[in-house]
Amino acid sequence: MTSFAVRSFGCRVNQAEAFGWVEELRRGGLKLEEDTGRGDYLLVNSCTLTGRADRDVRRFIRRAARDNPNARIVVTGCYAGRASEEFRRLPGIWMVVPNAAKGGLAAKVLEAIGAQRRGATEDVFTASVPYRARAFLKVQDGCDFHCAYCVIPSVRGKSASVSAADVIGRARALVADGYREIVLAGVHLNSYGRDLEPRGSLLALLDRIEAIEGLGRVRLSSLDPRFLDGPLAVRVTASPWIAPHFHLSLQSGSAKILRAMGRASNPESYEAALEGFRRRAPDAALGADIIVGFPGESDEEFERTRGFLERSPLTYLHVFPFSPREGTPAAEMEPVDEAVKAARADILRDLSRAKDLAFRAGSIGRELEAVVIARKGRGAEVLTGNNISVFVPECDVARRDFATVRLTAATADSTTGRVRGQVSTFQLSGKIDELKS
Repeated sequence: MTSFAVRSFGCRVNQAEAFGWVEELRRGGLKLEEDTGRGDYLLVNSCTLTGRADRDVRRFIRRAARDNPNARIVVTGCYAGRASEEFRRLPGIWMVVPNAAKGGLAAKVLEAIGAQRRGATEDVFTASVPYRARAFLKVQDGCDFHCAYCVIPSVRGKSASVSAADVIGRARALVADGYREIVLAGVHLNSYGRDLEPRGSLLALLDRIEAIEGLGRVRLSSLDPRFLDGPLAVRVTASPWIAPHFHLSLQSGSAKILRAMGRASNPESYEAALEGFRRRAPDAALGADIIVGFPGESDEEFERTRGFLERSPLTYLHVFPFSPREGTPAAEMEPVDEAVKAARADILRDLSRAKDLAFRAGSIGRELEAVVIARKGRGAEVLTGNNISVFVPECDVARRDFATVRLTAATADSTTGRVRGQVSTFQLSGKIDELKS
């Protein structure tokens, strides 16, 4: 049987795209290999957010071609879109698919190898292990904003939303396939629906998704605090169906640097947004993307960002040293010394680790609903709604299902707990009053 493997770099939108390809290829009769070193075909969804992301993709492809020289490598994604000729020169490359055509990538592969998407035996799809324990669903792509450091609008284009009817149909199919948690992904999720006719919104989409029978939980990908209006912020923090986990694209806590980045915002509005989330959802995980070493970031401006983050209710940080991207305004600005950027990144990553440990330790003794991500012998790795990865040494709940977990210990490297019991879909839908509290 023809087999394939998938490797996705970068954001949750890339993960959602890869998730869709896997399902289509499995339905087309191909076997999914969990090990990327195996398989007749290897699909790589690349990222170009930073220079390090570019380097990681190139290294992975070279290693994959060396370890599995017979594999045909299909590469797509943002980096491939910027440097298609560079990829064609790499070993093992069979096909380079631009971002604009990646929606048809699985069909192109199936057509090229002569597989029949129809007529595949039912057990080909159902017998193999699902690619993910949670379903990833892309609802929006592209971005209409042009931050000074960001190359994404040039490689993904303008904001484009998937129709609400298509999103709902896909979500219903995922629930029917046994997925209990769906992660909604978008490059700029707040922009969902603005390009549709009639105009839609993320708020209206969530209303329709939450009405799907059998759905356990929805988790949102990154949100832009500049476009979190009152009704949306209240809705996502009050809903029993939406995971209490909110990741925000802050980028800096310095007003001067935010202006240089071309982000029409300020630390005061960020602070108000974060405090609103904490007030309405006191147990929620709150994360943020932060860029350090942006051109013009002096020691004083960095200290403003560090102070802002220390005071904030954030529970973790994703820290990125500034990486100039060709064609963006920031690439022409006077750079910060690389050693200085690295030192600042280390400081904020230490802060992130401290905040994360404090958040997890504060949850010890609590019972939380968690989805089983992976079985590990008699135990399992589970993920709580508020984004705590927990190891439970004894677990009889199947992968993709939900369980009630009591957290028992937290260290710098791990969190442990024990399972009280499996949670039914009916309970997870919020129809049991005590689960709403």
